[in-house]
Amino acid sequence: MTADGLRAAVDALRLVDHHVHGAMVGDVEGAAFEAGFSESPWPPPVGTTHLDSQLGFAVRRWCAPVLDLHPNVDVTAYVARRRDLGAPEVTRRLLAASGVGLFLVDTGCRAEQTLGPEEMAATSGAAASEIVRLESVAEEVTASGVDATRFADRFASTLDERARYAAALKSVIAYRHGLDFDPEPPSAAEVRRAAGQWLRRQETGEPRLTDPVLLRHLLWAGLERGLPLQFHVGYGDPDLTLHRCDPSLMTDFLRLVQDRHVPVMLLHGYPYHRTAGYLAHVFPHVYFDVGLAVNYTGARSRAVVAESLEVAPFGKVLFSSDAWGPAELHYLGAVLWRRAMASVLGEWVEAGEWSSADAVRVVKMVGAGNAKRVYRLEESP
Repeated sequence: MTADGLRAAVDALRLVDHHVHGAMVGDVEGAAFEAGFSESPWPPPVGTTHLDSQLGFAVRRWCAPVLDLHPNVDVTAYVARRRDLGAPEVTRRLLAASGVGLFLVDTGCRAEQTLGPEEMAATSGAAASEIVRLESVAEEVTASGVDATRFADRFASTLDERARYAAALKSVIAYRHGLDFDPEPPSAAEVRRAAGQWLRRQETGEPRLTDPVLLRHLLWAGLERGLPLQFHVGYGDPDLTLHRCDPSLMTDFLRLVQDRHVPVMLLHGYPYHRTAGYLAHVFPHVYFDVGLAVNYTGARSRAVVAESLEVAPFGKVLFSSDAWGPAELHYLGAVLWRRAMASVLGEWVEAGEWSSADAVRVVKMVGAGNAKRVYRLEESP
């Protein structure tokens, strides 16, 4: 198979984006639009924009042609064309052009600003399923009115209802505490005491769940459902402390839950993606991706994808975009991953290290097959 043949096989694959957020609802311009391309909540240096980055350059290179513009068009022309088309048409074009056949959508992050799973499916022409965020369910439970003695039972019943048709559960304990949490499940008495303290804080206007005891309780309650359990690890906005998001800090927890046979999914990982790959190598229930990093590294994403294929078995690596907000991120996650896989694997085929048949097989595993197996998506595209 030629390099062009391998690229054609990669481009033809209908991907399963196993961790993504909804595309942005409505038209957004100026600084609000540019903010969607940065993990920083603060404005860029004077005289620059958030699009002066690997991600911003990738938007102008790869998204511009989808909007009928020349590659690498300047920012002003790009934003003007986006405005002329309108957000619904831009989103439709970019989602459809991604070639994703199934989106697994985390609905726990500012859901009111983004498309839900059904809307993502209708807009893209693909299928979509929900990923339920544990912390969001807990916050909904307390907002509806519950006392400390009934919190655990109410959370369990609510999670049962929310997870009935979900593809997976997700935890953001990395943001709320860090991955250096006590791996043991808390006792019922500890949960009641912590719930009481949290409820009292809510009376003073602190609804966000950060208590480490309750965060651990959510994890162990989630494990009871048997669904794949996703964890944010590594890179993110400044709400987290990066060194506490190293997935190696979860090693004792991974050992404790191994016998439950629940898949643990380590998301994005950068700059700890090699560590995540190691954990996927040594533990039978651990899987990982480099989703968020592919977008933010832009022209350097080839290196990140290559590093994700170093030590982990290929049946443990999955594709994701981790896109949130502007639909450019959903499209770029797919385009940059396809280009990186075709380039990296093509180089190995050309050097005689791999056969072309093996290269195509691995692309299909990582791009869709592994997710279909782990999430039991027998009927997915």
